[in-house]
Amino acid sequence: MRKVIATLINEFRLFRKDLTGVALLFLMPLALTVIMALIQDAPFREYQDITFDILWVDNDSGRLAGKMEEGLSAIPQFRLVKTVEGLPVDADRARKLVQSGEYKIAIIVPPGITAEVVNSANQVANDMAGRMGISGKLPQRETRTATLELYFDPVTKQAMKMSLQAALDKQLTKVQAEMIMGRLSDRMKGSDSVAGPEFDLQQKMQAVTIKEFMADKETKVNLNTNSVQHNVPAWAIFGLFFIIIPIAGNTIREREEGSLMRIRLIPGSYFSILFGKLSFYILLGIAQFYLMIGAGLVILPRLGLPALYLGHAPVSVLLTAMVIAMTATAYGVCIGALFQTPNQALPFGAISIVILSAIGGIWVPVEILPVGLQQLAKVSPLYWSLDAINALFLRNGSLVTIWQNLAVLGGFSLFFVVLAGWVEGRRKQ
Repeated sequence: MRKVIATLINEFRLFRKDLTGVALLFLMPLALTVIMALIQDAPFREYQDITFDILWVDNDSGRLAGKMEEGLSAIPQFRLVKTVEGLPVDADRARKLVQSGEYKIAIIVPPGITAEVVNSANQVANDMAGRMGISGKLPQRETRTATLELYFDPVTKQAMKMSLQAALDKQLTKVQAEMIMGRLSDRMKGSDSVAGPEFDLQQKMQAVTIKEFMADKETKVNLNTNSVQHNVPAWAIFGLFFIIIPIAGNTIREREEGSLMRIRLIPGSYFSILFGKLSFYILLGIAQFYLMIGAGLVILPRLGLPALYLGHAPVSVLLTAMVIAMTATAYGVCIGALFQTPNQALPFGAISIVILSAIGGIWVPVEILPVGLQQLAKVSPLYWSLDAINALFLRNGSLVTIWQNLAVLGGFSLFFVVLAGWVEGRRKQ
């Protein structure tokens, strides 16, 4: 016990000598968490709250183009632009504006596209009327290919392209279906008139709708992943693991200055020294973690982002933070024991944390990584840490649901401590 207390006092004195370093240990992860949450807010919102200016060139002036324009204008994310600097936009100018990056998207409706849809509608209506024994035919001809031209800024991301293409495809399908069903309705009435009563397909199709529900029926909060829910826990864990830098540095420094030797002269095992180090840095790590959580609760909502949701298991969160801090501390002690000088330990420790965070889902969700990296992620303590926090925050989990994560993190800690003790034991001999 005397070794544990001596180690705690020694670590406290080492930190007191460098109060600026202690402040940076808290402030830098805090700044990182806030900035990353702000930067990644737009991608996590998946463009739902962003308005896109779309250059709209209508060379058809038919019913299909009118319906498309009406439907796209009703979507809040789209704003159709027909004139730029007071001049109508033609196809060539639209392509140049998109290529130069002044506009992200351009849609060019070619001439004759409405006639092609009407011809297809007449073919369908005639075929069905013939099968039902209805006399007479609507005018029809051979089908020709017609393409709605879509242009994107070359720097546009693929995810954004796919999202917009899906919205446009849905609108185009809806308009074509309405026109075909309208023609079919005319044939059923035995009329050849093009201008029949409007067939409201949307109203007819409302019998079946789609609505999202929460898998956890007891959940009262919409837990959709957003920038805050991902970035605050992720970068809090990342910053917590960066505590290995001062731990490794202090371990090597006290070995060089001889304070470690004086502590060793106290009767008892070297593992008592490790326990003392773990206790001090675990408390420091928990304080750092909850500072990041506080940023998600107080600072980020004031910057226009949603507040962090903490689930309903505060004791489990505290225990998880303690286990994560223990794992990070044990890793730092191990790095300090393995290397002889700060020039060896600090670069290795910093870069190894960056690598472990990259494959552990801190930067991007593990689900979108290649299959091989998804399996490799399990060798990263940060993966198990983030998975446990997400289970508590987003899945309303408890100790029952995260005990495996805590057991794995405990295994990592034990491995690091045993390795550090073995190395120091051999060095002592």
